[in-house]
Amino acid sequence: MSKLLAELEDGFHGTIEALLIQVNRGVTAKGAPYLSFVLQDKSGRMDAKYWNVSEEQLHQYKAGMVVRIFADVLSHQKQLQVRINKMEIIPTEDVDISLFVKEGRVSKDELKTSIFKILENMKNENIKRICLSILHDYEQDFFIYPAAKRNHHDFVGGLATHVLGMMKLAKFMANQYPLLNEDLLLSGVLLHDIGKLMELSGAVITEYTVEGKLLGHISIMQSIVQQKADDLGISGEEVMLMRHMILSHHGHYEYGSPVLPLIPEAEILYLIDNIDARMHSMEKALENVEEGDFSQRIFALENRSFYKSKI
Repeated sequence: MSKLLAELEDGFHGTIEALLIQVNRGVTAKGAPYLSFVLQDKSGRMDAKYWNVSEEQLHQYKAGMVVRIFADVLSHQKQLQVRINKMEIIPTEDVDISLFVKEGRVSKDELKTSIFKILENMKNENIKRICLSILHDYEQDFFIYPAAKRNHHDFVGGLATHVLGMMKLAKFMANQYPLLNEDLLLSGVLLHDIGKLMELSGAVITEYTVEGKLLGHISIMQSIVQQKADDLGISGEEVMLMRHMILSHHGHYEYGSPVLPLIPEAEILYLIDNIDARMHSMEKALENVEEGDFSQRIFALENRSFYKSKI
């Protein structure tokens, strides 16, 4: 019986079944071709190397395949890595994809209950109607999509997990700073990344769609908010401010926002989005690091490596 990736230890020798998340080809200093993979199952991810592959093997494997690997596990730069001795593709009809999808800590049912409860308690009826109507329109995908192709919350249900985490931060901030309109801030939290349901191709092995590449999730979503408001017969400043929240939530022109945050709620949305995303990236980086050691460098966090404390 194969082991889960999270169960592997230095010195393991045996069988692993995993989903190929990334497949890269390379050549050693001596000119020998090799393959580099990122493997995934429901317990997590791990890097793998397949040395001295044949020309046929070099082009045989693609992201999205489930494979059975006969391998050794060793520690490389204080990170566990799979060294592949032999690998075979498992036919699609024999695959239960749920075994290879990374799980979030919060169940789908809990995410739904918590997010809908927060929206139902909104006091501003116009904001509430727009938010609930949009969430109902995209409910099926919203609760299974990742929040990003890679980096933060890149797992099934990651988008909803990210939104719920931000909603909790938003409610704390609104309580701490009476200047903030809680309903407006929560609307920005809910809506800021729903455009990714059109920007990304799916919940597993996601890629950017043509619409996503040409328009981007920010542009897509602010347009949807205006259309929804028109459909519901809602007009006025609330709609404009909700669109501003979406357009400015990356905080800087160079990060993809066409406008900068110009209301307090937009500024806080940018900050709590950043907090939740960065904390998840750190958590993921430190997941398999031993206490007293440093993680690998994280490109999304200024290429820093992080220390896992012993306390």
